[in-house]
Amino acid sequence: MLVNDPGFMADPHPAYAALRTAAPVRRATTPDGSPVWLVTRYADVRLLLNDPRLSLSKRNSAGKGYGGFALPPSLDANLLNIDPPDHTRLRRLVTREFTARRVEQLRPFVRRVTNEMLDQVACQSRADLMAALAMRLPLTVISELLGVPPEDGQQFRSWTTNLLAPQPGQPPEQAKEAVAGLHRLLINLVVQKRAKPGGDLISALVSVREEDEERLSEDELTSLAFLILWAGYETTVHLIGNGILALLTHPEQLARLQAQPGLYPSAVEEMLRFANPNPFSIRRFPLEDVRIGEHTIPAGDTVLLCLAAAHRDPSRFRDPDRFDVAREDNAHLAFGHGIHHCLGSALARLETEVAVSTLFERFPGLALARPVDHLSWRPSFRSRGLQQLPVTL
Repeated sequence: MLVNDPGFMADPHPAYAALRTAAPVRRATTPDGSPVWLVTRYADVRLLLNDPRLSLSKRNSAGKGYGGFALPPSLDANLLNIDPPDHTRLRRLVTREFTARRVEQLRPFVRRVTNEMLDQVACQSRADLMAALAMRLPLTVISELLGVPPEDGQQFRSWTTNLLAPQPGQPPEQAKEAVAGLHRLLINLVVQKRAKPGGDLISALVSVREEDEERLSEDELTSLAFLILWAGYETTVHLIGNGILALLTHPEQLARLQAQPGLYPSAVEEMLRFANPNPFSIRRFPLEDVRIGEHTIPAGDTVLLCLAAAHRDPSRFRDPDRFDVAREDNAHLAFGHGIHHCLGSALARLETEVAVSTLFERFPGLALARPVDHLSWRPSFRSRGLQQLPVTL
């Protein structure tokens, strides 16, 4: 059983370690009752992430193990839900414009916005870094990347928050309204960028559609924008929060970083391994019966590859439960592996590096405002992140 128990959410790794040792491939049940196959060893997870026998398309689900938020077809047909050859064509077109160079050009903007957000708490003795920084920065950066007009910014933030970071007890209707609103906004955004292109990513993707023989359809453009929002928001929010917490609870590693700021890129990689907010990769469905070790997973069943367990596998990582900002051999799988490697990995790395380094440069005496075992974690087995991160400045 994959549970949302608070104790498990606070520290799931002993349970994952027990599974990895006793039953590295096993049947499990998600909190909503869906049956899945859970794979926990690094070697198996890495192999299956790039195994063409495992499909991302929900059309290949047997229908008894897939649960998820229902999206309009024009938003659902994105890179997380399609296989080659459609995936190959779409990714090839997108990667022409969503480049590491474009992401790196955002660095001054990310640093300026981070400083502005920290300015707002600098005169306080305490702050919640989830609310003050981690939850605000990724959405601001995505708005800049996509070219969301300032007059649409407030509504864009409201809908995104209602969909991706709902408050406890929020009515389900609000999420549906948010999807509909974001859908309309993204459609209009594509129309606006075609009429008056700018230097943003949507304008660049519209240009690809108009100039290439292989074109992006309207639905593909809209679903790509939604995917960048969906994938780029929640993961980065909780990577920043979890990364800050990892440093605050490992003061010797924080001191090493403060003495050697050049280690920040390496530290982000270790955060991705040690404190990755995504315990699992996106679900997959075998196109045929697939044998792993002693088990045969039937075609159409749902497979969850447990990244959190793989990242603590002692057969792959030396001293895997140790947080080491200078770890050299760090082949983590936080952004996947193979043809489905995360398109936005460079952006998540950049935002986390800038946010965390700027934070500790400005507040070198930062400390937790309450014991770590009194922190509240989000009740979700799909994403491990803090509800608040109270600190003294």
